[in-house]
Amino acid sequence: MSPQSPPSRLDPMSAAFDEARLAAIAGEVPVGAVVVRDGVVIARAHNRTRRDNDPTAHAEVLAIRAACRQLESERLPGCDLYVTLEPCPLCAAAISFSRIRRLYYGAEDPKGGAVDNGVRLFASPTCHHAPEVYGGLRADEAAAMLRTFFQNRR
Repeated sequence: MSPQSPPSRLDPMSAAFDEARLAAIAGEVPVGAVVVRDGVVIARAHNRTRRDNDPTAHAEVLAIRAACRQLESERLPGCDLYVTLEPCPLCAAAISFSRIRRLYYGAEDPKGGAVDNGVRLFASPTCHHAPEVYGGLRADEAAAMLRTFFQNRR
């Protein structure tokens, strides 16, 4: 979110999908994320790994960074994160370290996910903070967006 962007009361998952579509247009894997505080979208981002030449430029990490700048804090305890795809290990760790209160995600990621699949980071005894997790929001739509993106790249 740029400093000039006003806060948004848009449906958070719709905002995340808008970000995912921007990623697809840019040739990035279509994943979008938004951070919400008190019902207001305070940060939004989409995957930018190719554009930024940065393997850590995942939508969740970028949205968390933007929210931290917006709130001038390294932690986001009263904030919720909405993302179109189950977070990977990198993003799950960022969610834990930033103390996100709730995570809402769309499609499961059986191969690369780390919340309800894979390493299940939040269930690990070494995880310092585990958010409340709500998966499957508009999962079919999110999965279809990813399938279409990868089919078009083949």
